[in-house]
Amino acid sequence: MSSAVRRLLVCALAGAILSSPVNAQSNGQKQLPPVTVEAPPQKRDATSRPSRDTNRSPRTARARRAPAAPVQSAGDQIGASRVALGVLSAQQALKEINNTPGGVAIVPAEAYRNSTVSNTIKDILDYVPGVFAQPKWGDDTRLSIRGSGLSRNFHLRGVQLYMDGIPINTADGYGDFQEIDPTAYKYVAVYKGGNALQYGANSLGGAINFVIPTGRDPLPNGVSFDLGAFGFKRLQANAGGANGPWDGFVTASTQASDGFRDHSFGSSNRINGNIGYQISPDVETRFYFNANEVRQRIPGSVDRTTALTSPTSAAPINVANDWQRNIDTVRIANKTTIRFEDTQVELGAFGVDRHLMHPIFQWLDYRYKDYGAFAKVTDDRFIGGFRNRFVAGFNILNGTIDAQQFVNVGGFKGTPTSSLLQKPRNYSAYAENSFYFVPNVAFVAGTQYLFAVRDQQVNFSTNGDVDGRSTFSLWSPKVGLLWQVDPTWQVFGNVSGSAEVPSFGESVSPNFLNPTLPNIPFFLIKPQTATTYEIGTRMKRPDYAWEIAFYRANIDDELLCLYSAFGNCNVTNANKTIHQGVEAGAGAAIFRDVFVSGPVSDKIWLNVAYTLNDFRFDNDPVFGNNQLPGAPRHFVRAELLYKHPSGLYFGPNLEWVPQAYFVDSANTLISSAYAIWGLKAGFDNGGPVTGYIEARNIANKAYIASASIIDRATPTSPLFEPGNGRAVYAGVRYRW
Repeated sequence: MSSAVRRLLVCALAGAILSSPVNAQSNGQKQLPPVTVEAPPQKRDATSRPSRDTNRSPRTARARRAPAAPVQSAGDQIGASRVALGVLSAQQALKEINNTPGGVAIVPAEAYRNSTVSNTIKDILDYVPGVFAQPKWGDDTRLSIRGSGLSRNFHLRGVQLYMDGIPINTADGYGDFQEIDPTAYKYVAVYKGGNALQYGANSLGGAINFVIPTGRDPLPNGVSFDLGAFGFKRLQANAGGANGPWDGFVTASTQASDGFRDHSFGSSNRINGNIGYQISPDVETRFYFNANEVRQRIPGSVDRTTALTSPTSAAPINVANDWQRNIDTVRIANKTTIRFEDTQVELGAFGVDRHLMHPIFQWLDYRYKDYGAFAKVTDDRFIGGFRNRFVAGFNILNGTIDAQQFVNVGGFKGTPTSSLLQKPRNYSAYAENSFYFVPNVAFVAGTQYLFAVRDQQVNFSTNGDVDGRSTFSLWSPKVGLLWQVDPTWQVFGNVSGSAEVPSFGESVSPNFLNPTLPNIPFFLIKPQTATTYEIGTRMKRPDYAWEIAFYRANIDDELLCLYSAFGNCNVTNANKTIHQGVEAGAGAAIFRDVFVSGPVSDKIWLNVAYTLNDFRFDNDPVFGNNQLPGAPRHFVRAELLYKHPSGLYFGPNLEWVPQAYFVDSANTLISSAYAIWGLKAGFDNGGPVTGYIEARNIANKAYIASASIIDRATPTSPLFEPGNGRAVYAGVRYRW
């Protein structure tokens, strides 16, 4: 696996650097990268795909122009004779996602790719309100949307990740950020909570879809180089083009970093690509491939005093037993898109081969074989003079996990401790209908059904593992209203259900340190269900944009840390909990014509993203109305940039957590409040050459970036991950 990935990577890098432009298109002047998550407006050709029936009635013609489920026309790409049918542009994706009466976002690559080092998912999602993404070590991040997965101290749970619609999470719900390459995508789509219905998302947090370009996108060839603090260096290259019905795109990166903390060296090689073939003007099939080779040492969590006074220190046990997380992955998929007069059909299948080599408290050697299929139909037409948009589909995500564990002897495999065969199965179907009872107001109703199985067979175990099987049958309904006040302004509200099925890792059992713990094996853990109430509004105009949403989720059986063993959280079901909050973001040209006047003037642009989190137990018999641990009550990101019409920009930025948060369910131990600031400057005029230099945490403040949680902490509990110290990064990118 390792040598194969390296060969693919080298070939891709060489091909990208040496390739000549193939059907490359010129790019217009760069738009302001928004802090809120909407794509900047792009110029579009006035031409459109010619009608196949010039005798259609006016009503049929109106239905053809309905904006939902965008169909790309020849005018969507200047100078191109064909366009990709199954992969939307950022502008089309924004139009599509704004049919959702709830919290959603599109983050175009221009918002982060050319102006930051872009080496973690945090760099992508920093300015999406409601998303808490904080680094732990290497590429790993603590990610929570609306309080999802707070009890997950390792890997990811509570948010479903997708790459071009293909699951990144394993079939039982785990996810790893090491498979995310922030340099590879043209935009990222964020669906919060029940607004991720179309992905069959089995989670409170919703879904995130990372979308890579095709060979028909502008400037498909490029190379970039970044370097900076803590030994960070990265080389990335991409190549693409089109020839008649064929098109292809490949992007690859190789990077390494010593890390800010001891024992945090990491390296990765990643490659992503797709090949498309248009069978006819209305039928396209596209093949996707992705491979990753990641090697990462884990410094581990430390106690609060160490985090704030010696932030580079690693946990002693992590060094002694050489804790690591190493992943090899190969992912392949196909998606076929067929469009009819008022209807578009998408269907596909995928397979994933993942190998996790993970020496921690034991040496974990897990092999995942995941596979699945999906289909989606979108119909947008006028019925009886009223616009109606109907979306329905199904998703299948199944897998087999060969889970082998060994004694960890200084980072090497020792005596076997367990051998398990785990078989997760997930089948979901969904339907949603939007009926415009007046031209600019839609009543939205939908539902999702999930049938899931968790089956475990124990071949051998000294860890107390047991055979077991659980099945889940869950409905998640949704109703909402979407009001298009004007072409730039929307008001929305919805009530939606969500369900999250437990993974194999949720359980608790007695041990010699605490024999009074209850015995709750994984197959007795209940699914987490929630009803979320949401209301909000969003607007985007040339000189300002904003969004604000208020939500409250009433949750039953939330998967939380109620017990612990050997200092680690054991996740089981709480009774009732509440997640509620405010998500607000804004971007505005607060000053214009500062030094340059005229049709294209300079400006000072302000970006702000604010999240209020209020998560708590609801009359719990043990923890009462305590706050849920693991997320700050207030989180602020802000940026002030001077932008010159030539493409030069510079300015400061701020990250602020004004109030420490609890890290245990008993509310006895807190993190620390902090504020860190940085500066960045660069050049980006929308042309082929861009460059940046960025300084982070200029004051070199010691702070706690994220924390693991537990039921009851002590002052010496090792729960904290220190944030990085002062760092400077720089990069340059050339496209053609």
